Amino acid sequence: MEDKYMVNDVLEGIKGDLTTMQGAINETENMGLRQTLQQMRNGSESFQYELFKMAQAKGFYAPADKATQPEIENVKKNV
Repeated sequence: MEDKYMVNDVLEGIKGDLTTMQGAINETENMGLRQTLQQMRNGSESFQYELFKMAQAKGFYAPADKATQPEIENVKKNV
């Protein structure tokens, strides 16, 4: 399997984990557990960002084209 696909798979997995952890944090009354989950979430976010930067440096990601002024105005109008 190519590195690009493996990295993308890990990033998608972390994204799902972060969503799950955030839900658990929101619903946890126990302060100790809440803090532990927050620490886990923060660590996962840091790892995700470092992996993203590495993938970007290797050219796995290309930035999206900048929005044109008419596109920006259209979004503003429809919000």
